[in-house]
Amino acid sequence: MKVVTILGARPQFIKAGTVSRAFAKHDEIEEIIVHTGQHYDANMSDIFFDEMQIPKPHYNLDINGLGHGAMTGQMLEKIEEVLLTEKPDWVMVYGDTNSTIAGALSASKLHIKVAHVEAGLRSFNMQMPEEINRILTDRISNILFCPTQSAIENLQNEGYDNLNIKIVKNGDVMQDGAIFYKDLATKPKVALENEYILSTIHRAENTDDLERLKGIVSALNEIAKEIQIVLPLHPRTKAILEKNSIETDFTIIEPIGYLEMVYLIKNAKLIMTDSGGLQKEAFFFEKPCMTLRDETEWVELVANRFNVLVGANRKKILEEYKNFKFSTDFSLDLYGRGKASEKIVQELLNG
Repeated sequence: MKVVTILGARPQFIKAGTVSRAFAKHDEIEEIIVHTGQHYDANMSDIFFDEMQIPKPHYNLDINGLGHGAMTGQMLEKIEEVLLTEKPDWVMVYGDTNSTIAGALSASKLHIKVAHVEAGLRSFNMQMPEEINRILTDRISNILFCPTQSAIENLQNEGYDNLNIKIVKNGDVMQDGAIFYKDLATKPKVALENEYILSTIHRAENTDDLERLKGIVSALNEIAKEIQIVLPLHPRTKAILEKNSIETDFTIIEPIGYLEMVYLIKNAKLIMTDSGGLQKEAFFFEKPCMTLRDETEWVELVANRFNVLVGANRKKILEEYKNFKFSTDFSLDLYGRGKASEKIVQELLNG
């Protein structure tokens, strides 16, 4: 069986790495990895693949720096060329990027079966390009690997029980990765106090809206008076802060590698983020999380009080920081306990 895996961003490579390791245990499976180049990332050097123990891409399409239409169109053209050459049994896509929808569209038009990992997730915010990508990808896939029960319920509510599409609750491959990388964590070059909060801000809804950005930064500045806040900051966000003279009174560091991020998560007291992935990693490493967004795809974390939505309002962030009572029962099985990747492999072999 031949599987072509389409990836476009560093987090997707980390997730796919767990499935690739599961594939490698089966001699009857050949995996071909295609990197669209969607997110240019200087950190994705040979060292990245070696340290993370992730197979290097067989193809690099080098498509980036374009608008949504041009980027997706070029990806469709180039991915189709790869698929015509490789003639796979399956095309596997992850998550909700332009690479995801381009890979699924290319395969479906060539009548190649599509497997979507992280299917069924919904923010119910159609202003997000990611929401459009995930909805369309689900509809043209043949098998949907859902990380949670709420993802399955989303699909059922949309009528997927009436479609010839297989739905599988396999768990979250990110938890597989967290277990694998936990002991490989690397301490970053930053002076850490005995207790600290790890924070990230990167979503356009926060960085491109000055009122939201100011609200978040103001709240972090206040909290930083009593506990260190460490925030790896993307250059783009840093430029916005400087351009608008928004002062920060917490510890800002350069973007770091995944293994350094794992170290910061493992040793933090609390996570404050607008990242979907980091919300889950907080749970994997048994840390409470405050989400700097108005909604989340990971509703089970909020429902079970591991996470609280605080938006970007300074007053609400500070109130929840002082008063919210987080659950400490991390024994709850929300994401498959590290067996998600092997379930994917078995389903593909059976299907």
